[in-house]
Amino acid sequence: MLSRFGTFGALGVAALLTGLTATPTPASATPASAGRTAPTTEEARLDRAAPQEILRRSGFDSVAPEFAAALGRAHSYDQARRTVVREGQSLWRRAVDRAQGKGKGKERTAGLSKDDDRPLYWARLGMTRELRQWEPTRFRLSEGQRAELEDRLERSSRGQDTVRHSTGKHTKRVLVTGFDPFTLDRDVRISNPSGAAALALDGTTIRTPDGPARVEAVVFPVRWEDFADGAVERALRPYLPRVDLFTTISQGRVGRFDIERTNGAWRGGFADNENLSRTGTVPVRDPATQPQWTSTTLPYKEIVAAKTGRFPVYDNTSVTEIPAGGTEPVVRPDGPTAGSTARAGGGGDYLSNEIAYRATLLRDRLGLRDSLPGGHVHTPVLQFGAGNTDPATGAVTDPEFVRNRLDIIAQVRGILGVAVSSS
Repeated sequence: MLSRFGTFGALGVAALLTGLTATPTPASATPASAGRTAPTTEEARLDRAAPQEILRRSGFDSVAPEFAAALGRAHSYDQARRTVVREGQSLWRRAVDRAQGKGKGKERTAGLSKDDDRPLYWARLGMTRELRQWEPTRFRLSEGQRAELEDRLERSSRGQDTVRHSTGKHTKRVLVTGFDPFTLDRDVRISNPSGAAALALDGTTIRTPDGPARVEAVVFPVRWEDFADGAVERALRPYLPRVDLFTTISQGRVGRFDIERTNGAWRGGFADNENLSRTGTVPVRDPATQPQWTSTTLPYKEIVAAKTGRFPVYDNTSVTEIPAGGTEPVVRPDGPTAGSTARAGGGGDYLSNEIAYRATLLRDRLGLRDSLPGGHVHTPVLQFGAGNTDPATGAVTDPEFVRNRLDIIAQVRGILGVAVSSS
């Protein structure tokens, strides 16, 4: 999820910003969806052909209608809140089970590979659209209460309120984060290997030379405003003091993994999934003590040296800075210089850099820098197979696409094993 290079550099920023568009059709009416509010930019993409095919072939096309029906049975705000949390957690668990081959019936045989992260993304948007348009008939729902329900749905359907680490003293505890698909106006078929890895790894145990490590995973949206509102800190703060290692994960460059050495306090402005752009210093609490840079504490030397899969893994030390006393950005291959101002971390200036910055800043502010290994891993870009690269005519999946995603997931697991045993 880079902006000045990597994913966006390879594809071309101009191409991404002026990519394919489609005119959304109106949301279909349901008992719990009276058309109160127009769909968001993300929700409007639901009605395109590819998302509908992904939902149908995964069996997740029933999620939003069933959620709407459950909302319609709520007799009070408290009952609605319980419904939202239950259904959100159910979606997350269903997506995890499918990714790990635990699904039943058509979820396992409908022609869409189990490792696919996209059913979760599109089904969640179907639920958020139903919730925002819902007008209860049995009680009054204030705008504040609706916002609370929306927040609970986001958190519960992303695994953020069901992290359950082992309390056994001989089992290491690992926390990883992934992202939703993004750049969907360029190609609405896109999958995000970081989100797929999160689903595949959540609740699993990795065997290492130093013993078992249990992984818990959560997923974040690709939206500037959620990050500015503190979504990362709210989700991670309860868990960082309890884990033995964490890593944020996102999609980066073509054909390579990167362990990002340094993260910068700068937003570069690339449009998010709501087609909103934000440029400026990363907004955090207590900006008076905000550093321009944070650093990984992952064992990057050991990770880079290990044989974890078919993709090369790099220790990425490059940043872009405005040097102390300067006015123009300068690329520094070996990291930032003293007193400089951030313009891009190793992971760029988009939300992957920002989640890495926020997570490692939280680690440091909790006093865990010297005791908790943590940082950011960029995966290779997930590519469709040859002959299936046209977003307008291409299939939603193909054998090479699936192979690439499975190989990336397996290598993320290998990287985590090395990181745990080397820490």
